[in-house]
Amino acid sequence: MTLDTAEKQKLIESHQVHPTDTGSVEVQVAMLSERISKLSNHLQSNIHDFASRQGLLKMIGKRKRLLTYIKIKNPQNYKDLITKIGIRG
Repeated sequence: MTLDTAEKQKLIESHQVHPTDTGSVEVQVAMLSERISKLSNHLQSNIHDFASRQGLLKMIGKRKRLLTYIKIKNPQNYKDLITKIGIRG
């Protein structure tokens, strides 16, 4: 359920704002989205893993807060990020 170094590097390179960017909001949202999708797949086969379910809900809440921040600061970046990641329909 965790991301290995190669996957993280790939996500950072595809969502970074500038060449040395490793922790911008866009990168954080992309990494959280990837972890959420992996954990969702895990929970479909392990229904009684309640601790992981709680962690999933916390990650979803954090992603929602970060997306709200982006939406307030720069609506165009928000729309681009949503379409790039493929969430929210």
